[in-house]
Amino acid sequence: MDLTYTDEEEEFRAGLRRWLATALPALPPPPDPHDWPGRRAYDTAWQRMLYDAGYAGLHWPADAGGRGATPTQHLIFLEETELAGAPYVGANFVGLLHAGPTLAAEGTPEQRARWLPPILRGDEIWCQGFSEPDAGSDLAALRTRAVRDGDDYVVTGSKIWTSHAEVADWCELLVRTDPDAPRHRGITWLAMPMDAPGVTVRPLRTLAGSTEFAEVFLDGVRIPAAHRVGAENDGWRVTMVTLSFERGTAFVGEVVACRRVLGAVARTARDNGRWDDAVLRRRLGRLAAEFTALWRLTQWNVGAAQRGGGVPGTGASVFKLRYSHARQELYDAAAEVLGAGALDADHAWVAARLSSLSYTIAAGTSQIQRNIVAERILGLPKGR
Repeated sequence: MDLTYTDEEEEFRAGLRRWLATALPALPPPPDPHDWPGRRAYDTAWQRMLYDAGYAGLHWPADAGGRGATPTQHLIFLEETELAGAPYVGANFVGLLHAGPTLAAEGTPEQRARWLPPILRGDEIWCQGFSEPDAGSDLAALRTRAVRDGDDYVVTGSKIWTSHAEVADWCELLVRTDPDAPRHRGITWLAMPMDAPGVTVRPLRTLAGSTEFAEVFLDGVRIPAAHRVGAENDGWRVTMVTLSFERGTAFVGEVVACRRVLGAVARTARDNGRWDDAVLRRRLGRLAAEFTALWRLTQWNVGAAQRGGGVPGTGASVFKLRYSHARQELYDAAAEVLGAGALDADHAWVAARLSSLSYTIAAGTSQIQRNIVAERILGLPKGR
């Protein structure tokens, strides 16, 4: 991928900046971070603004409702919206970054027509029902069972760490449809309506006091077989498509945000006298190089995905592995600069430091990413 920008791409950037300059002042104040119904309304209203302006699903294929933008235009969009302080995808990140791209790649024409337009318009919110209490990093150990009964699957089990389940309309759900098959071959990917009888959502409170995660209990939930994406027992392959999007593109905007935070940390160090510490300056300089390299890796990965039919490849695991640790290092450095201020739980950097601890676990642990890099990129034998 060319790391420079053409005149056409710079024209796209300029048009986007003009639109952001008009759209952002029209937004209402953001809701309280713990008001999830309010955050849903705020996030979906922004999504509708993007849709009306032609920026929703910018990089999605045109036949999936997107604009068919180039990878570079997509990255310009992510960079400019983050730099302008525009809202992130928020409560519907699963729909826009995981489920939607998976449906675009794997769904039938009927499924794409049913689910993709509401995702792009912000009409419907999705959550992810993958992890279970005994199947997190080892996702293939999942035990939530689905039994075929006529035109439905009857699902019983539980999921955990389900982001925004309390405000979601749909769930991308992994179930076991053949308990006798090898564990990677008896899994099926279903789209489950969250208002179906038998679905119970119980929010979980995090270390930072937020409740964006939930437990989801499924007691004889009936899901139409028409909501199955891919063939029965082929869900592991479909899941790899979902996870490649989750690891490859879901954190792109956050790299820009981290670079912006790093600049703020450096300015704070100059203001409070910490800049005189040569060790700290070297630490911040190394982080600046780290996030610049991650942005270049992002460009390469997105370009490779475009050449490979739109699905990110194993380079996504390289990015996820290094980004997860770089984010923790960034907020550790921020805490060092804050000094005693790092004890203030209400400071944005302190809250971000707490949440950064989850990044080496969420979307595949660092141990899993190292295994993928070792086996699929370096060609090393599987460990025993």
